[in-house]
Amino acid sequence: MGSKSNSPGSRARSPVSIFIVLGLCCFFYLMGAWQKSGFGKGDNIALEITKQTDCNIISTLDFEPHHNDVPVIDSLVPKAKEFKPCDAKYTDYTPCQEQDRAMTFPRENMVYRERHCPPDEEKLRCLIPAPKGYVTPFPWPRSRDYVHYANVPYKSLTVEKAVQNWVQFQGNVFKFPGGGTMFPRGADAYIDELASVIPIKDGSIRTALDTGCGVASWGAYLLKRNVLAMSFAPKDNHEAQVQFALERGVPAVIGVLGTIHLPYPSNAFDMAQCSRCLIPWTSNEGMYLMEVDRVLRPGGYWILSGPPINWKTYYKIWKRSKEDAKAEQINIEELAELLCWEKKYEKGDIAIWRKKVNAKSCRRKSVNICEAKDADDVWYKKMEPCITPFPEVTSASEVAGGKLEKFPARLFAVPPRIAEGSVPGITAESYQKDNKQWKKHVNVYKRINTLIGTTRYRNIMDMNAGLGGFAAALESSKSWVMNVVPTIAQNTLGVIFERGLIGIYHDWCEGFSTYPRSYDLIHASGVFSLYQNKCELEDILLEMDRILRPEGTVIFRDEVDVLNKVRKIVGGMRWDTKMIDHEDGPLVTEKIMVAIKQYWAVGSSGGNGTSLGES
Repeated sequence: MGSKSNSPGSRARSPVSIFIVLGLCCFFYLMGAWQKSGFGKGDNIALEITKQTDCNIISTLDFEPHHNDVPVIDSLVPKAKEFKPCDAKYTDYTPCQEQDRAMTFPRENMVYRERHCPPDEEKLRCLIPAPKGYVTPFPWPRSRDYVHYANVPYKSLTVEKAVQNWVQFQGNVFKFPGGGTMFPRGADAYIDELASVIPIKDGSIRTALDTGCGVASWGAYLLKRNVLAMSFAPKDNHEAQVQFALERGVPAVIGVLGTIHLPYPSNAFDMAQCSRCLIPWTSNEGMYLMEVDRVLRPGGYWILSGPPINWKTYYKIWKRSKEDAKAEQINIEELAELLCWEKKYEKGDIAIWRKKVNAKSCRRKSVNICEAKDADDVWYKKMEPCITPFPEVTSASEVAGGKLEKFPARLFAVPPRIAEGSVPGITAESYQKDNKQWKKHVNVYKRINTLIGTTRYRNIMDMNAGLGGFAAALESSKSWVMNVVPTIAQNTLGVIFERGLIGIYHDWCEGFSTYPRSYDLIHASGVFSLYQNKCELEDILLEMDRILRPEGTVIFRDEVDVLNKVRKIVGGMRWDTKMIDHEDGPLVTEKIMVAIKQYWAVGSSGGNGTSLGES
C-alpha cells in the first residue's frame, strides 16, 4: 500500500486503501472478532471511521431500488468474460417451457406443456433483459392488488376474463380485485365458505396446492390467514397467469398435471383445490386424482369447485349432455372412495372431501397399489394409475406419517420424518442444532443488509434448502421462501413441508420453472460446491440472473475457492459483489458473498454505454 497509507492524509489520496480498511474494520467489529489488520498506523484511521460508520450494512453495496447503474468499486476483481444481453424478444424467456419447443411434442395428456429443456448447445448464454420501463414491484400487501403494466405488458386476460373479475387494466397498472371464475363474490367470501368446513383458522391447515391456479387469487387471499399455497398453471393457455401471480408476490410455478409426477414429496399438503382448473380427473384411470392423493397429507382436504359439481344447473351452459356431466361426477365419487376420501360438503358449486388419516378406516375394494419403494422419488418419473399406500400405523386412531403440530408451533417442532428416523443421518438433536445455526446465519445477514425482513424482499428463494432452517429463521408475513431441494442433494423436502413451509425439487443444471424476474432475494448456500463437477457454474449463474429481479440481491455461502470461481464469472454479469468473512472469523474457509444485480432494461444504457436488449 506504500508509505502514504500510514499517514492520516492518505484518507483523501488513497480511496482503495480506505475501502479495504473500512471493509475489514466494519466486519471484524460486526462479528465480534476485532483484531489488528496489519496496516500499522492505518488502524487508527479504521478505528476513527468505525466510530462514524453503521456496520450493519455493507457500505459499498446499495440494496435500495433506484433504477440507476451502480458503479463497480472493487477494481481488484480480475477481468471476467463479459456476458452480452439477449435480444429483446427474450424478456419472458423460460428455457424449459418455451412455446416453440413445446409445440414439437404431443398434445395428448399435456405432454407438450411439461418440462422440455434445451440441449447444451442450444442454451442461451446471455443476460435476459427486463422489458422497457421495468420498475420495482409494489411492496406487499399492495402488490396483491396492483401490478405495473410495464412489468407484465399483456392485456389478454383483462378481455378474456373480464366478466369473471380476475384482472382489470387501469392507466399504467393492472388491478386484481380478488375475483375468479368460481368465486364471483371474491376470494375472501369463497375461502370463508371453505373455512366453515375446513379448520383453516386454527393453524391445522398451513400448506395448500392450487392446481391450474389462474392468477393465484386463492393463494393470494389465503396468505392473510397464514396459509401458504403452492400455485401452478401451464405456460400458457391464458397469457402470463403465473407471471402475474409472482409479480403480485404470491408463490407460483409453471407446471401441469401431464404424464410425470408433480415435483413435490408424498404426504406434503394439508389442502388442495381445483377451481375450474379443467383437469380431466376421471381420465387415464383416475391417474391425476391419484397424484393429488399422493401429495395430500393423511387427514388433508381436497376442494373441487366447477365442473362437474352442480351439473344439474350448468350442464347446458357447459354444452354437455345431462348424462355425460352426471357420469363424470359419479366417476369422481367412486375414485374418491377408492382413495379413502370422505365427502364432507357439497353445496352450490363447491364439494369438499377429506382424506382418511390412515388405511385402517378405509372401506374399499381391491385397488392397484403403487409398488415403487420411494414415493418421493418423482423427478421426471412417469405417473402411473396406482394409489400411493398410506404410511403404516399401529392403531386406528394414529395419523399415518405422524401428527403435526398446529402452525406456528409446527415451524420448530421436530418433524415426524426426523422423529421416526426416516431421514438418514438426521436426528432430533442435529435438527435443533441446524435451526440454531441458521438463526445465527440469518441474524448476520440482517446486520449486513437491514432490508432483509422488510417488504423490500417479498419473493425469496433458497436454492439448497436442506432442512428449511433459512426459511424458518426468516418466517414472516412480509415474505415467503421457495425452498428448493436439488435432486442430487439429500431428499429433505418432506421435512420442509412438515415444518409448514413450501418447496420444490429441482436440478440446477436446468432452467427453473418460472418466468424471468420472479425473485427479490436468492440464497445460495453450498450450491456451487454441490454442482462443481455436475454442470457449468456459468449456466447456473445465468439462470440465477434470469430469475432475479433488477436490483435484487444474492447471498452466497460456500468455500472460498469455489466463491472465487463464482466471483470471476459474476464479474461479467452486471452484478456488484462483496466478499465477507464467515461470522466465526477469517480462518474459517467458508465465506459469504453478497451480490446485487444492476438495474438495466430493454433500451436502457448499460454499464458500457450500449443500448441493451438489441444484440
